[in-house]
Amino acid sequence: MFQDAFIKLDALESETVLEDINPVLEGSSFDSETVTILGQKLSFYPDYRFLDIADYEVVPHARRFIIYKPGDVVVLNGTNEPVYALNEKAPLLLDENTAVDYVQFFFSYVKGKHGRFIITETVDDIQWKEEPPPAARKAIGKMIESVLVTKIDDDGSYHLVASMMFKDSLFKTSVIVSPSGLVNLSDEELLVEDMPVLDDIFGQ
Repeated sequence: MFQDAFIKLDALESETVLEDINPVLEGSSFDSETVTILGQKLSFYPDYRFLDIADYEVVPHARRFIIYKPGDVVVLNGTNEPVYALNEKAPLLLDENTAVDYVQFFFSYVKGKHGRFIITETVDDIQWKEEPPPAARKAIGKMIESVLVTKIDDDGSYHLVASMMFKDSLFKTSVIVSPSGLVNLSDEELLVEDMPVLDDIFGQ
């Protein structure tokens, strides 16, 4: 699964990685003495790692998300552009398992024009402002589905089903991933609206 298995880079590897990454960053760079870098393998980009780079000793805190292999630094900026550009050269590896990982990754780090679509696979994934009554929590839990491949077209496109939060509403939606990694949503079905959840941008 995409969300598993972050490994902290040691001081020597962090310093080596930053030699590649710092020149690419605009307006700031990370200090190897104070930075924390967590790395994770990506099943759909087998030659690359995902890096969560943070420095909590500076004010304001600095944090960047990077897709990286030596000599190639892809800085994620919340849009789909860096992901789609990487798909053209990586190459992107899609099968029934990696397509699920790719969709989970995509919606974790790409924000839509009107806000984030947050993959929701359990009730615990919902950022509640106030905990719902047990009966409501159980009912919502029964509506939520894990991301699942439902069909593969002859052209190599993957059809998946996913549960997502968008603002204060829970949806079920179809996700179509083309062989080149383009992602589209369709057949959105509203399940629950006006839920007591935290704002995903402001956290309140």
